[in-house]
Amino acid sequence: MKRQPLSTQTPWFRLEIEEADWAEEDPAALARWMEQLLLIRRFEEKILALHGEGLIHGPAHASIGQEAGAVGALSVLGTADKMNGTHRAHHQILAKLLNATTAEGYDPRRDAIGAEARGMLRRTMAEIMGLAQGFNGGRGGSMHMRIAEAGVVGSSAIIGGNVPHAVGYGLADKVLGRQNISVAFFGDGTLMAGQTLEAINLAALFQLPVVFFLENNFYAVATHLDEQTRETRLTTRGAMFRVPSVECDGMDLLAVRRAMQWARATIEETGGPVFIEAICYRFLHQSGPMLGSQFGYRSKEEEESWRARDPIATLPARLERMGVLDAKGFAALDARAREVVEEAAAALTKTPPGANAPRLRPGLLPRVEDIEQGIRGDLSELRGLTRREAPEVPAAARREIKYIDAIAASLLHNMERDPRIILIGEDVHRLRGGVSGSAKGVMETFPERVFPTPICENGFTGMALGAALCGLRPVVDIMFGDFTIVAADQMFNGIGKFAHMFGGGFPIPLVVRARVSPAAGYGSQHSMDPSGLFAAYPGWRILHPSTPHDYLGLMNAALACDDPVLMIEHQGLFQTTGPVPLDLDYIIPFGKARLARPGRDCTVLTYGVMVGECERAVAATGIDAEILDLRSLDIAGMDWPAIEASIKRTNRVLIAEQTAHGTAHGARWVDEIQSRCFDWLDAEIQRVSGSRAAPVVSRPLNEAALADAAKVAEGLRRLMR
Repeated sequence: MKRQPLSTQTPWFRLEIEEADWAEEDPAALARWMEQLLLIRRFEEKILALHGEGLIHGPAHASIGQEAGAVGALSVLGTADKMNGTHRAHHQILAKLLNATTAEGYDPRRDAIGAEARGMLRRTMAEIMGLAQGFNGGRGGSMHMRIAEAGVVGSSAIIGGNVPHAVGYGLADKVLGRQNISVAFFGDGTLMAGQTLEAINLAALFQLPVVFFLENNFYAVATHLDEQTRETRLTTRGAMFRVPSVECDGMDLLAVRRAMQWARATIEETGGPVFIEAICYRFLHQSGPMLGSQFGYRSKEEEESWRARDPIATLPARLERMGVLDAKGFAALDARAREVVEEAAAALTKTPPGANAPRLRPGLLPRVEDIEQGIRGDLSELRGLTRREAPEVPAAARREIKYIDAIAASLLHNMERDPRIILIGEDVHRLRGGVSGSAKGVMETFPERVFPTPICENGFTGMALGAALCGLRPVVDIMFGDFTIVAADQMFNGIGKFAHMFGGGFPIPLVVRARVSPAAGYGSQHSMDPSGLFAAYPGWRILHPSTPHDYLGLMNAALACDDPVLMIEHQGLFQTTGPVPLDLDYIIPFGKARLARPGRDCTVLTYGVMVGECERAVAATGIDAEILDLRSLDIAGMDWPAIEASIKRTNRVLIAEQTAHGTAHGARWVDEIQSRCFDWLDAEIQRVSGSRAAPVVSRPLNEAALADAAKVAEGLRRLMR
């Protein structure tokens, strides 16, 4: 037996700084970076003091000790370059903001800190304090911050959540031809999260201009790196995906700067991505002012050895030896940093006469009445678009097509109309339009805007969110509805919350297409209609059309909408046919139900494949039921005027859904109907849905798990009794 050693051809090394590197830097830039270190340190010390005084609601995750990595890395980025971070991102965000507001040629040894930079510090402090003057109106606090004009696209407090977003930023830059780079900052704990590795792989597959910047501070809260992974050389995670990787001293500002410069040059040459590991240390505990040794998970000796490498202590001595900044000049910079930070705090707090602690200045807290503002937009982007219901289309101006062909036609039509629309998903480039044929012709027509992915729903959905935040309109293909749960972090903690937690007022134009096939015998993990889960997150608009005409019109609206949309595609409808206009340039407005059948005895609220089942049930029972095809299922976007008007005419309601009882919408709708229409109800609201069990493979058990015409008929008879 012969063993052949294996090696990688991917660049993978540790970077070491030499004295000549320091001599190459502009003295004014060195002084500027020293000032940034001081501003960040004094800012975070003040944040901890304010937290101790009860003026910050929520945690304060300080980056004290890790400032050199942020300043060094951000010194290589321009304002148009994008970044995000995690729950511990004050240092990176402040460095990005200071660079964005610093005039060219600024030298802190000579020039005063400008009003714009001071304002950025004040607004950052206000955000952390939860005040209306913060960048996100106080909704994000310490862990969630978005300042799009400075290239801070949005940090994420969920471990690993931010990393796929940066891949999406890079995807948008590549598709739109912008020469920027994007950086995801994260820690050693985040590297252990699956979606982080998914994101690195996706960026490598598509050669995206992204830097994965790992701050290895050795602790995920109190768990040491040795307890997290057997392979503690973390740059291996980049090399294993053929991503050029570099390790550097994260306590050395210039070492990090050189690593980032190399990363940028590598991206310009290869397209990207690059992986950087900056080895550093978090001086304090996970949150707050205490030391890790006070909690017993690390020793005082370990902390002291790292304190000796504090960049605030080591850099001044080097700059003095170089003749850049003497002790007096350093003291002046430090005094000014303290003054600027105190100025920011004084604008937000004051100590009343006779009091011994500061309080918030009056009028700075957000209005409680605004709590629901910004969840999603007002749909003004759809005004002026042609609206067309099926009965309005003359026979000579329409043709008959299958539902499945309407799906493909909508994608092609909209991708011709809007070059920002891209398609993301598994197998979307194969099998003549994906596994169901719903993307037929798209790959052949727009190959440069189709991104076929590996099996990594969380990763590619997060990538889509990042792309949507940076100018694209992604369409995400989810092969089976159940797989949206695999992507639950991005679907719900990400897309479902982003607009609101960052203050609203910006678009997230993203469509998720989820195929639902409950009657096909695929079993419990491939049969779910997930829309009831999405309804719990009001940032989502939820569509479930039952006809080809409605699918085309609703998808046209979805792809013009600036809010995230879930489009349910029921496989039971794929081979059904219906008329659609020859001119596909029309929309069905969100929140407008379709009267599928007029009636006087009762109101049936339904959608999707159950519209036909309800029509059959009405024919079988002879009950004169009015059937409303709801089409829009998110509770804030339902057609309540039509629903209420129907209930006031019939005084009875039945809700008919095919899906499992627990994940159906009905309970939420019953609650809303009770509050809106109680005085008009002559009978208890009836619900028809699937069983409490998920569908299974056995045909009779599969059928028993779902609602159908017979169960609707039984429900109608119950209602009328």
